[in-house]
This record gives sequence, structure tokens and C-alpha cells, in this order.
Amino acid sequence: MGTQVIVLNGGSSSGKSGIARSLQTVLPEAWLSLSIDTLVEAMPARLTTGGDGIGFADDGGVAVGHDFMVLQDAWITGLVAMARAGAHIVVDDVFLGGAVSQRRWLDALGDVPTLWVGVRCHAAVAEEREAARGDRVAGMAAKQADMVHEGVVYDLEVDTTRRASTDCARTIAAHLRSSRGDRAD
Repeated sequence: MGTQVIVLNGGSSSGKSGIARSLQTVLPEAWLSLSIDTLVEAMPARLTTGGDGIGFADDGGVAVGHDFMVLQDAWITGLVAMARAGAHIVVDDVFLGGAVSQRRWLDALGDVPTLWVGVRCHAAVAEEREAARGDRVAGMAAKQADMVHEGVVYDLEVDTTRRASTDCARTIAAHLRSSRGDRAD
């Protein structure tokens, strides 16, 4: 069985979502793209203002509480179940806990074939993207640029500082082909 899950880990505004959309275009199979932002948007409003949910500080810091962690565990379990049922899934995540966050995924995934991709972007460039987006707390991109990668082990890393999302997606697709022994057409 080939890779069922691609986990893209990177800080806010690093380019993960653009890579995920591009992967859906360049990969031959149908891949679902699901983001940690999707989980946050699906939560009741009361869990997006801190406390036991997820909170965003004025300086760009992010804090998560017990209820968020319970829902995130359920979300991860659900995504893994979809992969086990045959869906190809690209996960766009932010490992706020670095290696601890990856361990939660590793434990849930078990033997599901997974490609771990680090998405890096220079903090200053991510900050520019953050400001242009207008939907993030200022400072989040800079705080997360390196922190989310601490202790995380990847199969592949891409850097969107000067590379387009499509180029990064092609690099990931080539890695998948080479790991399967496929040839590029």
C-alpha cells in the first residue's frame, strides 16, 4: 500500500494550505485536504476564546486547553479512520507542541503509511503573508516559524520562502513517486 496520509507541519502563514491545494492538482489520486483551521472553525465559538478551548494572545501566542485537546484527538482519530477506509488525506497542521504533537499523530496513525513534510518559511516572509491575509493575530507567524519544528522528524522538508506552493507540491509528489519506485511521466 502506498502513502495514505501526507502531514504538512509548519507555522502559520508558511504556505501549507497552498501546498495542500497544489498537491490535489499534481497527484494522480484524489486527495482530501483537511486543516487544523477546519477543526478550529468547526468548534463552538465559546471554545475559540481561550479557557478550555483555543485562545489567541495579542502577541501571537496560542494556548490550548483540555476541551480543545479532546476534540483534536477525536479529529485525528477520525482522519486516521478515513485513511484506513481508503481515503488519501493531506493534513495541514501546526505542531504547537513540536515533537509531542508529532507523537500524538504517530500513535494514532500506527501502521498507516504516512509522509511527514516540514514546511518552512523565513519568519519575516511569513509575517508579510500574515499581514496580507488579515485573518491572523499579528506575531503568530514569527512565534511559530521555528517552534513548530522543534524535535519533529520529517521524511522531507520544503521551504516556501522563495518557492511557490506548486513547486513544493511537485517536490513532494516526486518524493512519493521515488519512494514507490514509480517513474515520472
